[in-house]
Amino acid sequence: MTTRVAIVGGTGKLGGIIRSVVEAEDGFDVHATLSSRDDIALIGGADLVVDASTPAVSVDVVRAAVERGINILIGTSGWSSERIALVRPLVEAAGTGAVFIPNFSLGSVLGSALAAAAAPFFPSAEIVEAHRDTKVDSPSGTAVRTAELIAASRTEQGPVLAPHVDQRARGQQVASVPVHSLRRPGVIARQEVILSGAGESLSIVHDTVDSAAAYAPGIRLALQHAVEARGVVVGLDSFIDIGLGRR
Repeated sequence: MTTRVAIVGGTGKLGGIIRSVVEAEDGFDVHATLSSRDDIALIGGADLVVDASTPAVSVDVVRAAVERGINILIGTSGWSSERIALVRPLVEAAGTGAVFIPNFSLGSVLGSALAAAAAPFFPSAEIVEAHRDTKVDSPSGTAVRTAELIAASRTEQGPVLAPHVDQRARGQQVASVPVHSLRRPGVIARQEVILSGAGESLSIVHDTVDSAAAYAPGIRLALQHAVEARGVVVGLDSFIDIGLGRR
C-alpha cells in the first residue's frame, strides 16, 4: 500500500529535500506539493501531511490536517512546548497523530541529548545557534528543544544560573537557558551548548554542512513513524534509542 503525502511548504528549501526523500522512498508517493500560500484544501485525499511551511501558517496547517483526520509530520520551526500544548487537545480528540521534529539531523538530536545528559553536572548553560540570514524565526526550534531538554534534566537541581538576563544582550531565556541567535550568510546550521562550572567548561557543537545529506535519514525515519503515530510526538529521539535514558 502506498502512502500519499501532501507537502505544505514543498516549494521551499526544506520542503524540496522532503519531496526528494518521499519520491525516492518505497511505499510513499507525493500526492500534492503546496506553497505556504496555496489553498490548504489541496491536502484532501492525502494519507499523511508534511508541514515545512512557515511559523506564521504552521498552526493552521496542523489544524487543517487534524480536522480532516490526517496524520501530520511537522518540520516547521517555532513549535515550543507551550505552542504544542495549544494543539494537543485537538489532536487527541481527533484520534490522529502529530509528530513535531525540531531538527531532522541525527547528529543534532544526539548533540541535544548529550547536552541534556551533561546539564545536571553544571550550574550554567547557554546556547549559541547560527542559521542562514533568510531564516525568519529565532531562536531556532532546535535551540528551543535543547533548552527544554536541559531544563527537564535539571528537575532536582533547578534552573540553570543565568545572571543579568534583564539585559537584552544576554539573549532570550528559554526554560531558564539563555539562547543567542546569529543570522548570517554562508551558514546552514550550527548550535553550540556551553556548560560551565567552577574551573571548567564543556562545549557541545553540532554543524550542518550539507542539509540534504544531513536531513535525509531523519526524514525517512520520521515518515515511517508518522504514518501510524497517535497523539502528539515530539523529537526524532522518540524513534531512536540514544542510550542516555528518555527525558
